[in-house]
Amino acid sequence: MKIIVTGGAGFIASHIVDAYIAAGHKVAVIDNLSSGSRKNLNPRANFYKADIRNLAALHKIFGNERPDVVNHHAAFISVTDSVKKPDLTFAINAEGTLNVLLAFADAPAKRKKFIFASTGGAIYGSPKKLPAGESTPPDPLSPYALTKQVAEETVWYFSRQFGIDHLILRYANVYGPRQKAQGGAGVFPIFTEQIAHGIRPTIFGDGKKTRDYVYVGDVARASVLGVTRGRNETVNIATGRETSDYQVFRALADAYGFKKEPFYTPKRKGEVQRIFMSWSHAKKVLGWSPKVKFAEGVRKTTAAGR
Repeated sequence: MKIIVTGGAGFIASHIVDAYIAAGHKVAVIDNLSSGSRKNLNPRANFYKADIRNLAALHKIFGNERPDVVNHHAAFISVTDSVKKPDLTFAINAEGTLNVLLAFADAPAKRKKFIFASTGGAIYGSPKKLPAGESTPPDPLSPYALTKQVAEETVWYFSRQFGIDHLILRYANVYGPRQKAQGGAGVFPIFTEQIAHGIRPTIFGDGKKTRDYVYVGDVARASVLGVTRGRNETVNIATGRETSDYQVFRALADAYGFKKEPFYTPKRKGEVQRIFMSWSHAKKVLGWSPKVKFAEGVRKTTAAGR
């Protein structure tokens, strides 16, 4: 199939591009390279340097490529920065998603499916019952989470109005090779970079804040399965396990032989303090389950970075 991947020069989506090409699909990448890197681009993919806020550019690209499937990952990804820049967050995550859907709806294709990268780690807020499932009500605590909720509703609207099948993937905290510390990507890449350079990381809060960490290779596999499975579904891509900030620090410190302890500072606004998610629906709908355990993922990531 012909697949367009937005944000395909970024951390997660570049792994998805590689997985699609390995599976025999033809892939085109749209990325403005604001946070993605040319180094991540698969040489077998057609590359378009473009911004999803530019609807005219998208119409031209979609007209040229005539995709069967769109995998939409381009986004403003920083939760903490979204609090400071809600206008930019809405422009990219909400209006940008609308633009991609408009271009896809107008492009001629025999088969259409829209796969959308959403967030489970942020969209559920701080639910009273854990693990969070797909029926857990959204409770966004940041502009980032709110814009992902708006984008999900926009995907549903286009699915009903234009007959575009869709699959919404609500990611837990994704980690792995190619992840950069810049852009508010989370404690894992920040701690990795600092520890690798002998710098003591700073933990916001008491170190007990937890996340559900899912390895990027497992995430890419979900998108491959999603090409032919999961019609008009929303699924969590997660591990069902919670790992604290301090546990992340400890695992990375042990991997690098780092002997110092972290600094501590007050927690930040807009951040969920505890979250992990059920992946049982992904098993039912996609035949997907997490394969890489956290300790193995740490080994794979640190080995790739050396």
